Amino acid sequence: MQLSMEQLRQAMDAEGYICDDDIVVTVYLALRMGKPLLICGAPGVGKTEVAKVLSRIFNTELIRLQCYEGLDENKALYEWNYQRQLLKIQMAKDAAGDQLEKDIFTREYLLERPLMKAIQAEKQPVLLIDEIDKTDEEFEAFLFELLSDFQVSVPELGTITARQIPIVVLTSNGERELSDGLKRRCIFLYIDYPSLDKEVRIIQSKVPEAGSRLARQVSAAVAYIRANLELKKRPAIAETLDWARALVVLNAERLTSDLVQKTLNVIMKDKEDIDLFHRQVGAEGLCRAACAGDM
Repeated sequence: MQLSMEQLRQAMDAEGYICDDDIVVTVYLALRMGKPLLICGAPGVGKTEVAKVLSRIFNTELIRLQCYEGLDENKALYEWNYQRQLLKIQMAKDAAGDQLEKDIFTREYLLERPLMKAIQAEKQPVLLIDEIDKTDEEFEAFLFELLSDFQVSVPELGTITARQIPIVVLTSNGERELSDGLKRRCIFLYIDYPSLDKEVRIIQSKVPEAGSRLARQVSAAVAYIRANLELKKRPAIAETLDWARALVVLNAERLTSDLVQKTLNVIMKDKEDIDLFHRQVGAEGLCRAACAGDM
């Protein structure tokens, strides 16, 4: 199914993903050009959500490879089912060695991991390679064949080509610089923290119970924190939404200094950041800044 750019925009909006033109255009180009989409940005700004939204729009499976330090080919692509192979060997003691080796290195004994599963899917899936920056350059190089030609090489079986070219989304939190080779194979998108108005729209879409007044005050408070405090971890959209939900649970209709004090730990997860907030801004100061437009 091919969508026009406007249809894609409407579909993403219908799925509750509020985005600007640059995001829609970049996602559209990646889809039409059949190239992987590399999304960079701070944690919690909505990078992973793009893949989830695309899987819902196209009503297809989301296959996720969660990256971590030490991830290798065996965990990402395939492993041999050694237990079944050993059982086969024990049951075929009289078989010729060469024939037995051929028998146990077949698809029947292959355990598909996310990358193999994605290229072997009958229906085009969305392949999410999440937090690629947590892996090393060797793993990046391993991905080149998949991202360029949508095929992988298995020594015992040869080259396996994708049945359907998956929609590939890679995300990076910027923990390390990615290689030029990886970037060259992808369409690049950087997602920044949203503007105040955009964040209000996101809250109204995801937490409609918050009401327009509370949504604007929460967005203004978070924007003020991001702009005025040198935090270890600035609150992202995920924290903003959690804060709005927490305030709704507490039946808040507007932001007050008491509520800021009681719920600050929802948007700040580091003690040094919390201490800095109290020294430089404080609950009353944040409340005044966030509610200034309503006074």
